Amino acid sequence: MARITVGIDISKAHLDVYVYPSSDRFRVSYDDAGVAQLIERLKPCRDDGTLILEATGGLEVAITAALGSAGFQACVVNPRQVRDFARALGRLAKTDRIDAEILALFGDRVRPEPRPLPDAALRALEAQVARRRQLIDMLTAEGNRLGRAADGDVRKQIQRHIRWLERELKGVDTDLSDTIRRTPLWRAKDKLLRSVPGVGRVTSLTLLTDFPQLGTLQGKQAAALGGLAPFNVDSGSFSGRRRIWGGRAEVRTVLYMAALSATRWNPPIRRFYLRLVNAGKAKKVALIACARKLLVILNAILRDQQPWSVSEA
Repeated sequence: MARITVGIDISKAHLDVYVYPSSDRFRVSYDDAGVAQLIERLKPCRDDGTLILEATGGLEVAITAALGSAGFQACVVNPRQVRDFARALGRLAKTDRIDAEILALFGDRVRPEPRPLPDAALRALEAQVARRRQLIDMLTAEGNRLGRAADGDVRKQIQRHIRWLERELKGVDTDLSDTIRRTPLWRAKDKLLRSVPGVGRVTSLTLLTDFPQLGTLQGKQAAALGGLAPFNVDSGSFSGRRRIWGGRAEVRTVLYMAALSATRWNPPIRRFYLRLVNAGKAKKVALIACARKLLVILNAILRDQQPWSVSEA
């Protein structure tokens, strides 16, 4: 029998479903009644089927949790991978019905591995970290507007908003610290990560929430998933410069900043950086290499449950 894959396209109001290979398709509302109806209709493929959903900025959490608790194997996949797959098939049109079908085909051809949904505590921590990131983005935007504002009243409004955002950010930081302290496992991981010179609170929090696999991977796997592995750009006799791409953007960003700090305060990383620069590498290339080395070190520290020592570098 053909393997059953079910593509579920998520929007705020409804869920579009496509079942492969039967080509059965239907739509349900995205509410309790609609989810119950979806689970009932998909019962025949619960034991030998895989459900494929896209990560949609948090909309997928509720439906994935409901499907998981009902015994289904659900995979949340990267939207960019799915769009690349659709382009490879020549399917350039994009509607909810088409997206559900593409998801089902992607699941059948690529066969992504089902992963368990993070528990409620981790989802709460992820939400707090995401909110912190949003507040910082708003503070940056308002700071830029303040620099360009000429009218006095407008400047006062912006300054009031900045003060309010700063208070909100302080409150989120307090909540994050309390959440970490209440969870012994996270507290232990946070302590291990921050034992490395150059790794601060924001880097540690981002790794805990956006990179929960850290400590369970091989070094090269960790670098690739963190978006810091160099990939070849070669064709025929042409040999291009190696480039990093993909992976998790937030992880890559915080590790780059951590590497920048480590080149000043972490002696082994500083020596590694200077050796690359003295060998003719561009400073940004050398910093990316330091970020990759830092990630491999952090992965080993969590794997071995041993704090930083100079021998790690």
